[in-house]
Amino acid sequence: MQLIQANGASIPAIGLGTWELRGRTCARLVEQALRLGYRHIDTAQVYENEREVGEGLRASRVRREDVFVTTKIWTTHFAPHDLERSTKESLTKLRLFEVDLLLLHWPNPQVPLAETMGALAHVKKLGMAKHIGVSNFTVALIDEAVAACPEPLACDQVEYHPYLDQAKVKDACARHGMAVVAYSPVARGRIRGDETLTRIGQAHGKTAAQICLRWLVQQNVAAIPRSTKIERLSENIDIFDFVLSDDEMGQIFAMAKPNGRMTDYAFAPKWD
Repeated sequence: MQLIQANGASIPAIGLGTWELRGRTCARLVEQALRLGYRHIDTAQVYENEREVGEGLRASRVRREDVFVTTKIWTTHFAPHDLERSTKESLTKLRLFEVDLLLLHWPNPQVPLAETMGALAHVKKLGMAKHIGVSNFTVALIDEAVAACPEPLACDQVEYHPYLDQAKVKDACARHGMAVVAYSPVARGRIRGDETLTRIGQAHGKTAAQICLRWLVQQNVAAIPRSTKIERLSENIDIFDFVLSDDEMGQIFAMAKPNGRMTDYAFAPKWD
């Protein structure tokens, strides 16, 4: 498994996203992913599946120190004392002493960012998280968060796939030694059947999804595809035996569209 290095964190390049996975299905998929060789599992408080993720981790019998576990703090818990309390609740549900990466899930303009970053750094110092970072932060907010945080930030987790240009966020993260972690990396399945990706895939004996994930990894971006099917788990991790050419990479970059975002921002906190 390729590792993405970022301010002291070693993030496995392919992980399992667990958004919308619930109950026994979630626990079973986490267990199977780890048995197949995944070493990066992503969850969040708002997913309401941290308990099941922990169950899957234990059922897999993979050593805890070999798995990179990420969870994310929801915006209603950004006040300093609340952030610490909610982090403890997440660890209780996961049945872990610490997570490998703790992220702020979205920006929240209702709480001063300096206060939140200070609290996030504090829970790291308390040993509840090995590394800390942000998610869905714009370039300006990345710069502000880095300036306000007394501890280094490991990543910005954002939507990223061939239909969405994230060059500015990537550049901002690179300036600060941070990684980019891509959620919805196969555009929620919409890339399947894409002519460009299918054609490139045929040249390598790979699927459109595998080409998409390989494109991200070759940018030194970690990807956390979600899947509800065991066979797709195997497919998504089988991307380390080929290399895309510069021309192929360029063709995929050219697929970006102005309206390429898949995330429904209606549920997200609003900020200026």
